[in-house]
Amino acid sequence: MFTGIVTDVGRVLSVEERGALRRMRVACAYAPDTIALGASIACSGPCLTVVARGPEGEGAWFEVDVGAETLDKTSAGAWREGTRLNLERALKIGDELGGHIVTGHVDAVARIEKVEPFDGMSRFSIRVPREFARFVAPKGSVALDGTSLTVNDVDGEAFSVLLIPHTLEVTTWGERKEGDPLNFEVDLMARYAARLAQTPA
Repeated sequence: MFTGIVTDVGRVLSVEERGALRRMRVACAYAPDTIALGASIACSGPCLTVVARGPEGEGAWFEVDVGAETLDKTSAGAWREGTRLNLERALKIGDELGGHIVTGHVDAVARIEKVEPFDGMSRFSIRVPREFARFVAPKGSVALDGTSLTVNDVDGEAFSVLLIPHTLEVTTWGERKEGDPLNFEVDLMARYAARLAQTPA
């Protein structure tokens, strides 16, 4: 489980094709001895398992195997050497829950329709696939590229989020532009509320 609070921005060092999966090496600022083999790290949304790790400069590198389903259902299929990723390590008991509960299981790929910068901030207009629009509500939470964000306005399959200067600076959001894909995860509470609404009493 994660919170959607990004703790580092990593960079893809290499991508190796291995049949139906890809082995990716990612550089990060985490201390290498704190990254355990088998640990889960959310990489711009998808929860991926560490299969190797080692020192890299003042930080570390870790490797993950990205399977066919993740490559097909998320933006991971487009990751290349140099791609920057929002990273978050798995939540520990006692950690501060600063965002909302995020599983790292991406539901769909959303897309940025418009970016409106103002006063150091940016408002992003996002479109999600039609079948997921019912899970998005004003003032509710969404996870986009592994970042916990609050929904401002909703208009059908489109909604907006406002990012403050700090978030733009310490995540990959400052690089995002119109047309970019985003890994979208439905809020757990919205998912269960929708399920309960469909279930006969």
